[in-house]
Amino acid sequence: MDSQRAQEIIDSIVMMNVNYHGIPVYIKQVHPNQDLATIFPLDEMHHEQQVDLDGLFEH
Repeated sequence: MDSQRAQEIIDSIVMMNVNYHGIPVYIKQVHPNQDLATIFPLDEMHHEQQVDLDGLFEH
């Protein structure tokens, strides 16, 4: 996923279905200069992590 689309998902009022390597996640923040995003799994909201944008897929 590119950083612009990830930011559009964050800014949307509609919850989008996004997966990181098959795991449903919420995108909290985009770090476009590093091609990273801060995410957390929907079932583990306390487990924030920074991941490559390339691993995020919208369904």
